[in-house]
This record gives sequence, C-alpha cells and structure tokens, in this order.
Amino acid sequence: MDIFRTVNGRVRGRRTAPDVVAVLGIPYAAPPFGADRFNAPRPATPWQGVRECVGYGPVVPQSAELPGAPMWSPGDEDVLNLNVWTAGNAVGKRPVLVWIHGGAYTFGSSAQPDFDGTALVRAGLVVVTLNYRLGFEGFGHIPGSDRPDNRGLLDQIAALEWVRDNIASFGGDPANVTVAGQSAGAASVACLTVMERARGLFHRAVAHSAVGPVYPPQLAADTTRLVADAAGVPATADGLTAASPYDLVHASDQVVARLREDPAAGARHYDPVLYGPVADGESLPADPLAADAADRADVDLLVCHTTEEYWLMDAVGSSKKITTDGQLGAFARDFGLPDDLVPAYRALLPDAPVLDLYLAIYGDMSFAEYSGRLAERHAGAGRRTYLSRFARRRVMESGVVRPWHCADVPFVFGTLDVPELAFLIGGPPSADDHELSRRMVRAWADFAATGDPGWQPLGADGEADTVRIWGTEDAYDGGAYDAFRAAWRGVDYTAVHP
Repeated sequence: MDIFRTVNGRVRGRRTAPDVVAVLGIPYAAPPFGADRFNAPRPATPWQGVRECVGYGPVVPQSAELPGAPMWSPGDEDVLNLNVWTAGNAVGKRPVLVWIHGGAYTFGSSAQPDFDGTALVRAGLVVVTLNYRLGFEGFGHIPGSDRPDNRGLLDQIAALEWVRDNIASFGGDPANVTVAGQSAGAASVACLTVMERARGLFHRAVAHSAVGPVYPPQLAADTTRLVADAAGVPATADGLTAASPYDLVHASDQVVARLREDPAAGARHYDPVLYGPVADGESLPADPLAADAADRADVDLLVCHTTEEYWLMDAVGSSKKITTDGQLGAFARDFGLPDDLVPAYRALLPDAPVLDLYLAIYGDMSFAEYSGRLAERHAGAGRRTYLSRFARRRVMESGVVRPWHCADVPFVFGTLDVPELAFLIGGPPSADDHELSRRMVRAWADFAATGDPGWQPLGADGEADTVRIWGTEDAYDGGAYDAFRAAWRGVDYTAVHP
C-alpha cells in the first residue's frame, strides 16, 4: 500500500506510474500566519489516522497565476508543504534530491509541471520538492523588530530537517541528501552552504543559474519603506502585520511598476527584483561570494548556467528594452560597471545590435558570472566542485530558441514532453533533445549518488580541467573562463549594484 509513516502521522500518496508514487502536499511546518506570521517556522501539528496526500498543497501568497496548485486562502493555510516522489518504501536507501524552485523570491511553486520527479526516481533517486515563503512574507526586512530575516531560507531549512527525520520511511537515505535549485532557488542553495543552521542537513548541492547578489540590510530596509508606503501602513512589525499577505503582494507589485518607470531608480529601473536573502550577520552571515571560505559547508557542488540567460526576460517583457548606445551607457553606469566592459562585449559580438549586447551583459552579470565565481569560491575552499554550461539552441522558422533562463530545467527533470513547457524549449522535443535530457538526468542522479557527475572538477585555484557544455552534441571546454567570462576577470563583483 502507498502509505508512509512520518513523525506527524501517516500519509497516503498515489501511483502516478506503476513504478512511482507521488505523496503531495505534506505539511513540514505550521502555517506561517496569525501569531506565527513573520516568525521562524514552527513544527507542523500531528494528525490522527491517514492523511490523504494525493494533490498539491496550497502555495504561498503571490500575484502569479499558477495552474495546478491551489492558492492560499484563510482556512487553507498549510503553505509550508512538500512533495515526495519515490519508488516505494521497500526499495532500500536511495540518494535523496531536494528541489528548491526559483521565481525571483516572489513567485513560483513546487507544483510547476517541470518539477515532476518521475524521471529522477527512475534514475534511482527519491525526490522532494517544497514550497517556502516568498515576497515580503519570506524575505521582507522588518527594521527594529525581533522578526528574523530570511524567513524563506529558514523554511527551506525546516524542510531539510523534515527530510532528515522522515525520508527513510519513503526509501530515502537521510545520510545522502543533495539540495538543488535554479535561479532564486540556486541562490538559496548557495546561501544554505554558508548558514550554520543548515550545516549537516545536506551532503551535496546543485545550483543552476544562481543569481546574485545578496541584499545588505539597508537596501532591504529601503524596500520595506517603499512597500509599507504603498500598502498604507507604518514600516513596523505591527504596521506590516496589520496588512494582509495579499495587501503586501499588491503593494510590492505597485513598487515594482513604479521602479520600472523611474530612471532615477538606478539599477532597479531595469528589471526590479524587490526581495532576496539579506546578509544580516545572524541567519545569513554574508553573501556566499564574500563568506569566509572556512565557514563554507563541506559539501560537493555542481554549478550550471545557461549561455544566454537574459533573453528569456526580454521575451516575457520583464526587462527594460535597451536599444541605443546612450541607453546602454546609462545601464553600465547605473550598475557601476567598468568603462572597458561594454567595449569588450562589442569586440566579442561585433555585429550584434545594442539590445543583444545589453542582454548578454545583463545575463552574464546576473547569472553566469555569479555562478562562475560561486564555483571558484567553493573550489578554492578545497571542496569538490563541478562547472557546466547549458548551450542547447534550436532553430525554428519563427527564429532561434536560445539557451535562455529556465530552459535547462525540463532537461534535468526529464519533463520535455509537458505541453506547458513548449515555449521554453521551442515546441515538441526532438530525438536529440530527449537524448540530451537522458544525459543530464543521469549526471544529476550520479552526482546525487556519488558526488561525480561524469567530468573533472575545478582545481583548487578555480581553474578547470573540464567544463561540461550541454548541447545536442555535448562538448568540453578546457578552462573555467570562456571569452565572455574573461571580460569580467578584473571586475570587483561586490561593487556591482543590485
């Protein structure tokens, strides 16, 4: 029978295939509302009998429309829930992969169709996906109060504690846990590697398209004042608690809209992301790039980024369009980029229009460079680290489908055939796409099982014997720096404005 025992009570899942059981919507912590709002997560309340876990649990308050998952509403507040995909409880101790979704710390859920764990279970894993607090609820800074920063990260730690205490009942090995994520989820993974409270809860880490930087408390406090003003409440714990979760969601959306229209907003004018981890010196000691190497978790790390990340943001209209040299120069100044960076990209892309130069620089600054430096920092601390890049392109009659942000996720989950993902990959997958997906699923499964995805790790000096290039015809690059990364080599990344 597909019944599993947890510390809070028994749960029943459903067979999604003859060899796979999905147990969905299991509470791993108490609802973070009422007296628990803006506080660290508390344990979930035990239940009697068998809890039916055959559908996804509610997702946290957000303005995104997410098919397939119920939204939060009063009376349906178990938003701190997770899902387990397993071959069953009698298959022995399997490696465990815990997935943290992305979404700019503002939207997304574990119910997204690309995160189905079936293919990874068939590759030998137990897969866990989770919801955590987003937006102000999860990452809003409340000055002058005892409400902790980084509540979304604390939720992720609570989910990892649940895995430690329960995953053996699902056939998983609590002594062999890999935490993985993409975009904001990957940056969360990076933060977990330097958080003391997360120490020992996972043994390997996967970061796809990690985004930086972490916010300093002052910038987070400035955001709080903007959001509180838009919500019409004081920027205090009492004032913000008086606003409903959706009041703060709508207020945050208003602030984003204003920043988009205000050139004086500087770096936040281009693609405003209000929330992110706060380097408060307590829950999160520092940005993972700045953290003392001696304080990093002793875990293996697998890093990947796509080669044309920001073209997705342009395609979906979340990023300001830059089409003139004057606009490109203002962009570089607003982000504090060195004078020689734009000319370096012009030399690398001599025939590219200004928009493409802008997207290349913005994507590399936000994702590729942060990912590369994260890998180098981890390797420099003596930890085993692997670097890869996703470069699969597809030429269509309508144009080129690029290796843009999120395009790699269906490949590593083996969910290419999901109709809702056709936009990301450019329509129905080809036979070559399926073969690439099989190789990427295998690399993840092998890394989770043994720490070796199938190519050489970075050296302790950050240089690589091999960087895996994922494409329909895979390749290997002889060093950690491609021509575009070389343009950033002398840039002080900590001086780049968020």
